Amino acid sequence: MELVTYTPVEDHVVRVEMNRPDKRNAQNAVMTYEIDAALRRAAADDDVKVVLLSGAGDHFNAGHDQKQDPTDHSELYAHNVGMWFGYDAEGVEGQMARNRELYFDTTWRWRNFPKILVAQVQGKTIGGGMMLLSACDLIVAAESALFADPTVNIGIPGVEYVGHPWDMGARRAKEFLLTGDFFTARDLHIAGFVNRVVPDAELAGATLALARRIAAKPALGLKLAKDSINRMQETQGLHAHLSAAFALTTIGQYDLVARGGLARKQATDGGLFTASMQEPT
Repeated sequence: MELVTYTPVEDHVVRVEMNRPDKRNAQNAVMTYEIDAALRRAAADDDVKVVLLSGAGDHFNAGHDQKQDPTDHSELYAHNVGMWFGYDAEGVEGQMARNRELYFDTTWRWRNFPKILVAQVQGKTIGGGMMLLSACDLIVAAESALFADPTVNIGIPGVEYVGHPWDMGARRAKEFLLTGDFFTARDLHIAGFVNRVVPDAELAGATLALARRIAAKPALGLKLAKDSINRMQETQGLHAHLSAAFALTTIGQYDLVARGGLARKQATDGGLFTASMQEPT
């Protein structure tokens, strides 16, 4: 793979690492499908019980790649894994089809990944990076880690998979989205989004120790416990809410496109957006 590494670790644990540090692990279509391929590989391996998801370099993930050509659908057609075809359609139809396949459906699939998915988070996680974390079962963060979703700053009500209110509660999620501010690992630990906050120097060791402790348990028990809790959220209306929120996000995105991206430029120039995070140092 080009942008993701798959590293077997002993004791039934493997590491899937986003490996695009020069772009702060900004997620493009290639990375999306490589993460998907890595998780499918882990799912098919009976020896794997836990997957560690991490990002190479100083930051976990800087969100969707702002330099990705939105008209290039070659990666989508090449994988052909979704049912929302018509990526080249004009208007909101094409916008919704592409985002449904590339972001919403993949994140939902990862959320229901049949093994335990543990995130190891350092540096900043922004926008689309929050979707990756929402799909994880457990999150271990370094003390200096920061989190933000600045999409409201450009007129969009959230990322394509708006798990925030389920992950941190409604009022905290509103503050998170409406301000667009960076929240600390401690902030989100209190909110229930982050499971553990550890000193920066201990992040890798602490995350691996947690993964190994979980992986020492029977695979079926882990799978059933995860599935039981996931089904609780679905009974409460998780998928219905996510689908409705996705539609609202698509409206905001299409409005941004229709206005020629002016709002994005103004927000970026004014320091309200984070595309600069994806530029190499």
